[in-house]
Amino acid sequence: MSSASLPLLFIPGMMCDARLFRPQIEALADRYPVYVANLIEGDTIEDLAAHILSETSASEFALAGLSMGGIVAMEMLRQAPERIKKIALLDTNPRAELEDVKQKREPQITKVQAGGLREVMRDEMKPNYLADTPQRDQILDLCMDMALKFGPEIFVKQSRALQSRPDQQDMLAASDCSALILCGREDLLCPIERHELMHDLMKNSQLEIIDQAGHLPTLEQPIKTNQALLRWMER
Repeated sequence: MSSASLPLLFIPGMMCDARLFRPQIEALADRYPVYVANLIEGDTIEDLAAHILSETSASEFALAGLSMGGIVAMEMLRQAPERIKKIALLDTNPRAELEDVKQKREPQITKVQAGGLREVMRDEMKPNYLADTPQRDQILDLCMDMALKFGPEIFVKQSRALQSRPDQQDMLAASDCSALILCGREDLLCPIERHELMHDLMKNSQLEIIDQAGHLPTLEQPIKTNQALLRWMER
């Protein structure tokens, strides 16, 4: 299958939907068949990946995941390397969750189960997302809207899946998939060094660091992100 006809599947991050990739869909949909998955079917990263693979009709496709979506994308590459011809890993982390991070999720889960999803997103998660750009408040409002749409049950399921996620470093090192490793320079959740690690592990990868962007460069710097994705798809 030529790159021109290769379907492109986006996987959004935790508590995000297709709106996370709206600028990319608008820029790429006239060149490629574009689809967006949801992270709502499954209690583990392995189950989420298996469900998306089972729901994706294309025998071969390109895959782009951001944050938790990138973690699921890596697991999809592990489960079905023959189907994934290109992979873009955006603002994500190939490592298993550290014990102290696992423990920090527990009070968040407790608050959310007690009705505090809005407060957890506002006070503990959203402030870490973005660089200080003019559109920051607008993007934060969108993040809140997406999170409230999914609700507390999905927050808890996704948090538990992240806590038990597998380490993918050995898998990435063994892969020859054409890869784009991309992150915002000001990403505090998944810093540059995680992306340099993935780039070093993957022998057929390119590293792109987006200036004036934090954890969500798809929305913070859509033009630069679109250009990087187009270069990757056209390789």
